[in-house]
Amino acid sequence: MNPSHRLLNPDSLQFFAAITEATVESSRVYPSQSVDSDASSLKNSFDHALIRPGGRRCYPGVWTQDYAMTLATGFVTTLEMRQHLRLIALGQNGPTERHMTTGAVIPPHAVPDHLLFDGQPVYFPGIYSAGDDQGSETWGLRPPTNNYYDFILIAWQLWQSSGDLEFLNESLNGLPLIERLRLAFTVPRMDAATGLIYTEAASRAVGFIFCDSIYFTGYLLTASLLRWRAGYQLAELERALGNPERADALETEVDRMMPHLTPTFSDPERIGGWLMAATDIGRQPDVWGTIYALYLNRLDAPTAAAARAEIVKALEEGTIAYEGALRHVPTNHDAAPDRVWEKTPTQKNRYQNGAYWHTPTGWLIAVLAKSHPDWARQIFDDMIVHLRREDFRQGPDFHGPWECFGPESAASNNPLFLASVTLPYGIV
Repeated sequence: MNPSHRLLNPDSLQFFAAITEATVESSRVYPSQSVDSDASSLKNSFDHALIRPGGRRCYPGVWTQDYAMTLATGFVTTLEMRQHLRLIALGQNGPTERHMTTGAVIPPHAVPDHLLFDGQPVYFPGIYSAGDDQGSETWGLRPPTNNYYDFILIAWQLWQSSGDLEFLNESLNGLPLIERLRLAFTVPRMDAATGLIYTEAASRAVGFIFCDSIYFTGYLLTASLLRWRAGYQLAELERALGNPERADALETEVDRMMPHLTPTFSDPERIGGWLMAATDIGRQPDVWGTIYALYLNRLDAPTAAAARAEIVKALEEGTIAYEGALRHVPTNHDAAPDRVWEKTPTQKNRYQNGAYWHTPTGWLIAVLAKSHPDWARQIFDDMIVHLRREDFRQGPDFHGPWECFGPESAASNNPLFLASVTLPYGIV
């Protein structure tokens, strides 16, 4: 059992389970059901439910990463996992590179960022078109890195939930699913010397969807951590299939990144115990990425201790948390008076550029549960107070869980957002 579970209020945990399950249900779109939004009006053309990133008018499509973040809750069935995994696999690009009119490129075996309700794959964020107008300088000229690794996470979670491996041998458009996972793992660009994920302006890829409106270049922290996670999950699948050599090679490959994390992403004199989001554009403290590195236990002891101390200091000073939700960058490390990150089209203190999110809160609670249990409990309690106040089940004038929010009401974005409850619930 996660140690955080033992120190959290049982009544609050029961409420958390109920609102999470209700949010998952609100996000299901059943066969022939339509969802209206400002972007599109689409009908589910499949013979099974589709799970989108949120309820009401939120995100009409199936997002690879958001869907992956629901699977540890116990509120998504094994059959739904199989159906969605198959849908994403069928949307995977074939062996031929595709060139967009925007200058973007969809590489061979690219995994879709999201799929429309008729199954058409969209490989880039920021658009609902499956045509040749995908990608841009803002949203990337190559598909996001995280989707390759979340494709593997979904398959791994299905195996964990069902104990069945047969689905990995299913042939989809002539290619077994396990081979699709292997190919997906190899697509994102990484630095040959370190194994860390790397991107540059001319072929830039978003590293992590929850920073997809932020412009990063250089080595990418969270994307590199996701690569490590996916490598071990794919290795577990390979070992279960009777392929120990493949499994060992994958683990060796991703483990070689770890000695490079601290020297690449640390800058103690400038940002203290935080890790940077990126090493070129985006050299700012990455609250989410630092917490996730601790959650995965990927930092050496001195770096981990410095990171924990920096997090607790930030909580005491009120620079990263609001109502149990977390900012991407501490308020005392904004890039400039008018912006949080160095480069983004988003207004300051809105969305990924300074609003607060519950998505990473579970990581933080788990990280602090042993070393700072009072803070772990406080963050959880603050989140629950917010969710009780905003609970959408109270009526149409209530919208929680929000995707993000802040002290200014204009910061609230997208109601009934899945990852705001499913990811932290699956952890705590």
